Amino acid sequence: MSGIGNGDRRTFLKGIGAVGAMVAGLSKAAAQEPLTEILQSPRRGNWDDQFDAVGTRSPEVKTRQPILSPATSTYVEQAIVAYQGIVARGGWPQVNLTQRLKVGSKDPSVRQLRQRLKISGDLPSNSGDSDVFDTFLDAGVKRFQQRHGMPADGVIGNVTLSALNVPADVRLGQLETNLVRLRSMSGFLGERYVMVNIPAAEIEAVENGRVAQNHKAIVGKVDRQTPILNSKIYEVILNPYWTAPKSIIQKDIIPLMRKDPTYLTRNHIRLFDPQNNEVPPEMVNWSTDEALTMNLRFRQDPGKINAMSSTKINFSNPHAVYMHDTPQQSVFGQLLRFESSGCVRVHNVRELTTWLLRNTPGWSRSQIEAVIATGENTEIELVDPVPVYFVYISAWSTGAVVHFRDDIYARDGVDSLQLSSSTTTL
Repeated sequence: MSGIGNGDRRTFLKGIGAVGAMVAGLSKAAAQEPLTEILQSPRRGNWDDQFDAVGTRSPEVKTRQPILSPATSTYVEQAIVAYQGIVARGGWPQVNLTQRLKVGSKDPSVRQLRQRLKISGDLPSNSGDSDVFDTFLDAGVKRFQQRHGMPADGVIGNVTLSALNVPADVRLGQLETNLVRLRSMSGFLGERYVMVNIPAAEIEAVENGRVAQNHKAIVGKVDRQTPILNSKIYEVILNPYWTAPKSIIQKDIIPLMRKDPTYLTRNHIRLFDPQNNEVPPEMVNWSTDEALTMNLRFRQDPGKINAMSSTKINFSNPHAVYMHDTPQQSVFGQLLRFESSGCVRVHNVRELTTWLLRNTPGWSRSQIEAVIATGENTEIELVDPVPVYFVYISAWSTGAVVHFRDDIYARDGVDSLQLSSSTTTL
């Protein structure tokens, strides 16, 4: 360091200290992995291209502000003004990837990606113009993914790329469409209420104007859509029986019985006629729709393989839908959670059940767990029914963050917003 003057030396040491403090605040593994990847990259290039103090953590974009709060409409109005400005300035560039990107990758499309994320506010405007995918850019991609309801893994797959390439004017229109929806829900919704946001496949339990709980959900497929509705949750059933709706009997169970006559027995589903007499499955002609013409009721016994698993949450509605647990917990880890026949499956449903039953005497979390362990069908009426709202909000803002979701049911009017039907490949 003999060539460094005293002033420059102090500046150099100060910089080293800052980087050292940052690295010390991370685990050794978290700090070492990006550095090793950069050092071993066959396209190392210059240090100012790829070294950026290691920070790859994705920023937190969730808040306790309910989507249906009055503030959301105000924030969306502000977002509309901002997006009008983006559109007036020409929008953002298309990102044309030619390879899968990771930290250290070098590709001409990286500059397009940087510009795209700078314009939408996911990347600082002073973050450079390198064609190397550095960890600043990785963090920007993760922030973008979080805002769009995707796993923040920094990997630009088909759905992420499709979301990046939705034009700015289309996003502006999406905000305008959803502002109308939000304003329609601007009244008093209750001190406590549950909101199911269908395109986000998420649930909020709201209390005193703040989100008390947030749950992932599984909602209806495109051809079996979850309806928009307002109601009140009046009952929780532990260890419920499951009665198959006519649509599932016709589309799923009858075809399965034609392939496997033991299906009903193996899944503990029993048949009952209108007089409540049990009917053996072998008495039904499964090659026809006789099960429907006989008006048979298909009822599954409580248990671990029950379609609703431990819990059913009831509320009055003309669509015969409800919220429930599921034995298939792995589905909540999916990117696209549109798999049900219209009802809503709830992740960590026992936490929501405890919250719903909080004012109903005798139903603490431990008491709920104890009853579930018995396997006995138990109906619990809520002392204070809780309002529930099924809504379709595919774009909203929390002030600092503008959120967008897949227009799964094509209700926003633009094909490019149906990201799950994208055919883009890398």
